[in-house]
Amino acid sequence: MNYCGYVTKITKIEKHPNADRLQIGRCFGNQVIIDLNVKENDIGVYFPSDGQLSNEYCKVNNLVRKKDEQGKNIGGYLDPNKRHIRALKLRGQISDGLFMPLESLASFIDISTLAELEMIDVLNGVEICKKYIPVMNGVKQDKTRGNPKKKTKMLNRFSYPIFHEHIDTKQLMYNLGQFNPGDVCYITLKMHGTSARTSNTLVKHKKYYRVLKKKIYELLKKKPYTEHIKWATTTGTRRVILKSFEGGYHGDNNFRGLYHKLFEGKLFKGETIYYEIVGYTDRNKPIMGTVKNSKTNDKEFLKKYGEKTVYSYGCEEGQSDIYIYRMTLTNEDGYEIDYPWDLVKTRAEYFGVKTVPELERFIFTTEEDLLNRVESFCGGVDPVGKTHIREGIVIRIEGKERFKALKHKNEYFKILEGIIKDAGVIDAEEAEEIRGEDDE
Repeated sequence: MNYCGYVTKITKIEKHPNADRLQIGRCFGNQVIIDLNVKENDIGVYFPSDGQLSNEYCKVNNLVRKKDEQGKNIGGYLDPNKRHIRALKLRGQISDGLFMPLESLASFIDISTLAELEMIDVLNGVEICKKYIPVMNGVKQDKTRGNPKKKTKMLNRFSYPIFHEHIDTKQLMYNLGQFNPGDVCYITLKMHGTSARTSNTLVKHKKYYRVLKKKIYELLKKKPYTEHIKWATTTGTRRVILKSFEGGYHGDNNFRGLYHKLFEGKLFKGETIYYEIVGYTDRNKPIMGTVKNSKTNDKEFLKKYGEKTVYSYGCEEGQSDIYIYRMTLTNEDGYEIDYPWDLVKTRAEYFGVKTVPELERFIFTTEEDLLNRVESFCGGVDPVGKTHIREGIVIRIEGKERFKALKHKNEYFKILEGIIKDAGVIDAEEAEEIRGEDDE
């Protein structure tokens, strides 16, 4: 859920083909529309898409819409409540993020102390930006979230010491320094679904004594519980371990239960599968948000992809599918090793399921060569769904001690993502972090 702005140069500035008072530049490979005051290699602060600027920062820089007594806009273009930075199309060109002059931070810090590539979120105690989470439609906050005693007690009853959470995939363009000449790399398709993990893992169950006996044991300085340890097939979302498949963001998690049963009894001790579930829930609801393509105001896009974008990946209503992207083996001490990609594919074949499609494997030589490969695979129609655009790609670097994968999203996908969020719809992973769901 981390989000920040970056102190950086803007490069490759050129005239906007359809607007005399606008230019187009590049920040971290992302196309950004800027005004005529910005010059090549100017240092400023770049706010990527999917962020929210603070009230304080917007007020100082007059970024939100406001009108005078005659109804004329005398402010910026951001919604005063959302203050959302999202990818959009302006006069036929995509603008992916916001580039602001470094002086826009002068009210919060001595800007001479800021170094290039420095990350910006809070300056001298003042929030500048954060991850944008829209007001949710139809998702209620968990009323027990603010009760740490209740949550601690529940977590103490069951624990999963070697069932590790999903590792966040970082953005490729901010982490190009992760590559070394000779690295073996795999480009795979990034799929727009909900994350899941299933493991044959250690489960520790603490059964507390009744109140009177518990107090006696506490006085004797003995543990007021018995502990049972076993290996069991366990399934979770990105952050949450599921004790049942009832309830959840989609109304129920029965579609997750199908894959729990698929892997049950087939995993080695300590083996964990990380996978993406795509398509529909068993209630015919798309797992990911649907977009009305007319909201793009792009006739060519509407003509090519139809009235709406549904990330079905070829699934019929009420059906789903899974694609494995990572597998690990963890011993009882918690030491974890990642399976090489080819072993992941072999194990997936054993289970009778798919891995995320491999688009290319190559040896890293130069940054330029890498970016050319990324550009050739990132855009266009999704090769699995065929009815919608692809989300983007992921590059996996083999041979690292920990799982190392970096993502790069299709610019047009980010436009659709922004439209969905503006409608108050968020994906399951973001919803579960807001709801504060726990392991019970």
